[in-house]
Amino acid sequence: MEVVATILKIILVLVCIGLIVLVMMQEGNENGLSSSITGGVSESSFAARNSGRTKEGQLKKYTRILLIAFMAIALVINIIGK
Repeated sequence: MEVVATILKIILVLVCIGLIVLVMMQEGNENGLSSSITGGVSESSFAARNSGRTKEGQLKKYTRILLIAFMAIALVINIIGK
């Protein structure tokens, strides 16, 4: 079991590095409260519906995937360690 735990820890480190890189590549979202007052992009607009096709949308999708992988691997390592 120690070999499996070691392999999972190495994979976890790689996922962490990937998460850091993806988060740093994303643009800041500085809309905040002023966007809701002044009329920022709403959820029903064309730009909001097709945001998954843009580079920023792809980065968010891959960040979510790596986040889920991070949580799953961390949980498995915790279970194996007990």
